[in-house]
Amino acid sequence: MGLNTQNVNLKMTAGFASQFPTDPIVQVALSGRSNVGKSSLINTLLGRKSLARVSATPGKTITVNFYEVDKKLFLVDLPGYGFAARSKDSQGAWQSLTDGYFTKNKNIDLVRGVVQLIDSRAGITRDDAMMIEYMNSVEMPYIIAITKIDKLNKTDRAAIIEKITNDELIAENTPIIPFSSLKGEGKMELWRAIADLADIKL
Repeated sequence: MGLNTQNVNLKMTAGFASQFPTDPIVQVALSGRSNVGKSSLINTLLGRKSLARVSATPGKTITVNFYEVDKKLFLVDLPGYGFAARSKDSQGAWQSLTDGYFTKNKNIDLVRGVVQLIDSRAGITRDDAMMIEYMNSVEMPYIIAITKIDKLNKTDRAAIIEKITNDELIAENTPIIPFSSLKGEGKMELWRAIADLADIKL
C-alpha cells in the first residue's frame, strides 16, 4: 500500500525541543531561509491550500511544525533563517530550536534527511551555505529544491540550475529539483526523492 499524501494533519507545533513528538515515524525536514517559499511548497506537496500558513511577515513564526502524512512520515517544517529584521532574542530562539531539532531530538535516528530550499532568484546564500556545510559535516542526506523557478525566463532558469548543480558545496549524487508551487512543477519529482530518502513506497 503506497503513501496516501492526502491523509495528512498537523501533528505538533513545537516551540521547544521538549515538545517534539516521539511517535516511531520516519522524518524528513524542510529547511530554508525566510520567504523562500517553504509554506507554499508544503501546501503544494500535500495538496492543501492553507495547511501551512504563508506568512506576510517572513521569519515571524519560530516553531517546528510536524506534518504527519498517512501515519508513515513526518514532514518537519523548520523555522526560516536569515531574516535580518529579527531581534537578537528571536534569532537566539531560532538557533536554539533549529539546533535542538538535530541535537535534542529524541527520534534523531528516525530523521532520514532534509529538503534544503534554495530561492532560484537568490541562489545559494551565505546562510544556505552554512546549513549545507552543517549537513555535509554530519553526513545528513539532503535534497535541493530550487523554488520559485517559474519566475525565471528559460536562460536564467538554465543558468541557476547549472550553477547549483556544479557547486562544489553540494554533496555528490544530491537530487536537485526545480520547483514551482504556482505551477506544481517538480511536485512528483520531489515526492519521489523524499520517498527514496525515507524508504517509503509512494
